Amino acid sequence: MHSEVVASRSADPRDSRESRNGGPQLDAVSLAIIEQLQQDGRRPYAAIGKAVGLSEAAVRQRVQKLLDQGVMQIVAVTDPLTVGFRRQAMVGINVEGDLDPVAEALTAMSEVEYVVMTAGSFDILAEIVCEDDDHLLDVINKRIRALPGVRSTESFVYLKLKKQTYMWGTR
Repeated sequence: MHSEVVASRSADPRDSRESRNGGPQLDAVSLAIIEQLQQDGRRPYAAIGKAVGLSEAAVRQRVQKLLDQGVMQIVAVTDPLTVGFRRQAMVGINVEGDLDPVAEALTAMSEVEYVVMTAGSFDILAEIVCEDDDHLLDVINKRIRALPGVRSTESFVYLKLKKQTYMWGTR
């Protein structure tokens, strides 16, 4: 288990205008702090301060502000197999009508780790992490397919996880 920072891509580091998605402005120092934490989510604030030219207290304040604004999270990223979750799948979902109620219901399910509304073959993609095949079947068949508005699903069962990273930087 290791710790990583998941940062939103909410600003272009080459300019200081409001980000394209209306999120908080991030200056070069905040972006540098995020990059330091993406390398090691447990890096001490004093070490980050040295790297970015701030005091430990200033780094602590900036990190807290980034967390409060929802720009990033500091989380432990695990390998699901090692903690008892032997089945993962991406489920493509087609919805009749408004996508929001279905997406909201999916986000409330503890087995659903990732929900994204898409353009293309599916309206919504949801990543599911389950204990075994029976658990996955129950989630898809009895819970997802039972949601009002769900027209169809297609499951893509993971055979082997080759890469899982959140190191896309702060571009």
